[in-house]
Amino acid sequence: MKFKHIHFIINPASGKEEPVLSYINRLFIGSRVNWDISVTKKDKGAGEIARSLIGNTDLVAVYGGDGCVTAVAAALHGKSLPMAIIPGGTANVMAKELGILTDTVEALALLLKGHRIRTIDMGLVNGEPFLLRVNLGIMAAMVTEADRSLKDKIGQLAYGVTAVQTVAAAKPVDYRLKIDGQKIAASGVALTVTNSGNIGIGDFDLLPGISVTDGLLDVILMHDTDLSSLLKVAGSTLFQQESDVLEHWTCKNVTISLPKKQTYICDDAARSAKKLKIEIVPKSIRILVPAQKK
Repeated sequence: MKFKHIHFIINPASGKEEPVLSYINRLFIGSRVNWDISVTKKDKGAGEIARSLIGNTDLVAVYGGDGCVTAVAAALHGKSLPMAIIPGGTANVMAKELGILTDTVEALALLLKGHRIRTIDMGLVNGEPFLLRVNLGIMAAMVTEADRSLKDKIGQLAYGVTAVQTVAAAKPVDYRLKIDGQKIAASGVALTVTNSGNIGIGDFDLLPGISVTDGLLDVILMHDTDLSSLLKVAGSTLFQQESDVLEHWTCKNVTISLPKKQTYICDDAARSAKKLKIEIVPKSIRILVPAQKK
């Protein structure tokens, strides 16, 4: 597929520090592709910019982290206008999920050749779209409590440092779940409802079989944070096996009722609620990916 016009949305506060404008100019200077750039600002986010581009460009290419990518996907979901991801964040989970190279120059080159369009699912939590997952418990705390300066220094490892700090103080929460109509009472220190399997570290997935194109959500509950449980969780991710420390369900919709209002993470954004209604929206967004997944 060839694009006559590409509009770039650039988040200057993304995790990488590199001359992305120079890269874009160098790549497209000899091409027949027309292109424009918008830069996100405090009062004008990526989602707002993306909505204004519907009907005015052939491709929206977003340079930023997963939060920025999700904002653009939320604006375009259900539309025919495709988007491209130029990984510029700390974790770049969706890029890794889709096999998009995290090197900026190589990701930009994909816009000219060697690509295809893949239509993937998105989720809705209390009406808000998400690409990756919804996290509660220690999985949310490791994001909300991660130190920004530490993220700038060591990147994604900052989340691991925060996780070690939060695990010790973690207390189980009583969750009341309604999974595709079935009521389940369960207690745990972390609850994830995910559309994507990749955890942002190499090709590792949370659990085997999680797909962004199967029309299903995966609900994963972690019961304990003792050393034995943590080792089992690590092993289940490393060897892609189910574990008795984790409970795992697949569904099209789930309602989570909490004892009290609680902070959760919708992809990269912190929210709070006492009740979460989550559903899958199959074939929701069109994304540019390599013709052959790496």
